[in-house]
Amino acid sequence: MTSGIATGAEDESERGLDRRAGAVVQALGQRSIVLIGLMGSGKTSTGRRLAQQLGLEFSDADAEIEAAAGLSISEIFARHGEAYFRDGERRVMARLLGEGQRVLATGGGAFMDEETRARIAAAGISIWLKADLDVLWRRVRKRSHRPLLQNSDPEETLRQLMEQRYPIYERADITVISQDGPQELAVEEVIKKLEFFLRFSRDTPPPVKPRLMPLPNCLGRPSESQANVRVELGSRSYSILIGDGLIGEAADHVRRRDPKAACAILTDENVAGLHLARLEQALDAVSIRHSCVIVPPGERAKSFAEYARVCNTLIECKLERGDFIIALGGGVVGDLAGFVAATLRRGMRFIQVPTTLLAQVDSSVGGKTGINAPLGKNLIGAFHQPSLVLADTATLDTLPEREFRAGYAEIVKYGLIADAEFFDWLDIEAKKVCELDLAALNRAVLTSCRMKAEIVAGDERETGDSRALLNFGHTFGHALEAETGFGDVLLHGEAVALGMVLAFDFAVRLGIASGQDATRVRRHIARLGLPSDLGAVGLARKADRLLAHMAKDKKVRDGRITLILPRRIGDAYVMREARSEDLREFLAEAA
Repeated sequence: MTSGIATGAEDESERGLDRRAGAVVQALGQRSIVLIGLMGSGKTSTGRRLAQQLGLEFSDADAEIEAAAGLSISEIFARHGEAYFRDGERRVMARLLGEGQRVLATGGGAFMDEETRARIAAAGISIWLKADLDVLWRRVRKRSHRPLLQNSDPEETLRQLMEQRYPIYERADITVISQDGPQELAVEEVIKKLEFFLRFSRDTPPPVKPRLMPLPNCLGRPSESQANVRVELGSRSYSILIGDGLIGEAADHVRRRDPKAACAILTDENVAGLHLARLEQALDAVSIRHSCVIVPPGERAKSFAEYARVCNTLIECKLERGDFIIALGGGVVGDLAGFVAATLRRGMRFIQVPTTLLAQVDSSVGGKTGINAPLGKNLIGAFHQPSLVLADTATLDTLPEREFRAGYAEIVKYGLIADAEFFDWLDIEAKKVCELDLAALNRAVLTSCRMKAEIVAGDERETGDSRALLNFGHTFGHALEAETGFGDVLLHGEAVALGMVLAFDFAVRLGIASGQDATRVRRHIARLGLPSDLGAVGLARKADRLLAHMAKDKKVRDGRITLILPRRIGDAYVMREARSEDLREFLAEAA
């Protein structure tokens, strides 16, 4: 009887896998699955089993080349040279990709050819079977037929091939880690990654959960064009409205909240030239009394001097406690305006109108406000929630590319701390996000705001660990900013990006995270044009200075440094009392 039960369970499992395989084949349409990777990565063995599972034809490009030439690959190399082989490989790949849907295992160099990559992109989905050097060498060292390894130091040759080819292999649609173990597990992992890719790579992105509430149709536009993410904080709950053109509608939102309220706009010199007139015209159109204070751009606006000047100006403008301060700008403007609102007349209402990607997905939500002290960033501040956040995505069209990419760092942070699938999606769609593709950008912003709202609702004042996770990369990052003077040398998002790389590397050093995850994160960050090592920003060999800055972080307890460290992509935790000696040694060795 026990045997019968087991057989029934196995049959049900097989039927479930068959159903999944059928769904994958249907979603593929006419596209082929193209496996790429270095020799020894398992392309042929995995490909053959994958084709069998999916009910597709299997082709091995190297075998096809040998059949066409009537020679082994080693003989082709010996008689005609590598250039001759590559030319034949290019022709065979073109033929196979044009002969209909299949699972296709390629030679290690096929994907390096630009023409072949273009054909694969047009006719298939590329899957990189990625393996570490020790795994590859263990698999190929006893095989003498590999022509590229016929030399006095084949292991070093393999390492050099990895350095040359892995940056190109990273362009594959999907990456699957090739490890030792049963082939069935490798095939299952490939199918799982295919399911995810086919679900999220279509033109229309999937709905974000929880479902976003449409705005009421009272603003003269279709409700589908905007989204509403709620930050649930009881009587202090508020909405994050996301959409195109919200600056022009800000006056309607102010008037609905308080028809008699006046407004003071706080913005910086750069944003004023781009968006201030539109906001002022909207306020004038409904006769809302307003004034404006313009501060310098950049972190220097978050100073005691600017804070005092803004407060005195607003007092002179005769703003009352029930009036609104509108923060029109990026994170610096939002932090300063929020702190002014928290302290002026013992607390005023304020509205966040973030105009940078970083502010829209992070700093405008959650009520953290503050200014910098000479000894550190954001050391003086208060928790003060906004009444509303208006994230006008149209403002991102005017954002310099460098600032946009700096904001992207805060997006990828959410995937790294709590959502591995979101990071996987970003790994596929990051280029579209940074090119302002509407569907990809909307999904990235919505997902980030949803996660931030959920975390803030559960831990508003960071008394537990959940909200502290949002500081992932920030302890390192704030130290980097302090050492570079809080200026244009290193933008906040750039510092956070590098800080996240350092956090992964430090976790690997402590034996907490895997080197594979750390490498994947570093490459993702670097691919987006963000700094991924200390040497690139001139901060190598400054361990003592960086550690001194970290010791002034807000999260220090009893003189011990608190870090947010990853266990793996999508799983981070709060590490109390990081040892200064370990950090000093790590920073001293980081290049």
